[in-house]
Amino acid sequence: MKFDIHFYFGNIKKDIRILIEKIMSSKKIREKTLSYTVIYQAVPEGGYIAFVPSLPGCHTQGESLEETEENIREAVQAYLESLNAHKERVPQETRVLQGKVEVAA
Repeated sequence: MKFDIHFYFGNIKKDIRILIEKIMSSKKIREKTLSYTVIYQAVPEGGYIAFVPSLPGCHTQGESLEETEENIREAVQAYLESLNAHKERVPQETRVLQGKVEVAA
C-alpha cells in the first residue's frame, strides 16, 4: 500500500512538472514595455538633440539620427531604472502635441 501511494504521488509530480513546462514554453514571459514620445531636433552645428516630454530632464544628443536614437533609448532606460531604484512613480505617456505659430518678422 505504501508503495502504491508513493507511486501515485510520483506521477502527480511528473504530471505537474510536464504541465509547468508546457505553460512556460507556450507563453512567453514578457517584461512590461513602456512607450514614450521622443522629439528629435537637428542642431545647426550638426547632429541632433532628443528629449522625452513625459520624462522631465531626459534628453541626449548624437552625431547622427541613429546615434541619437540609441542614446535616447539608453537615457530613458537609465531614467526609469533610477526612478525604480528610488521607489518613485514611473510616469505614463502624456499627450504630446506639436504645432506651429506664425509671427511677424
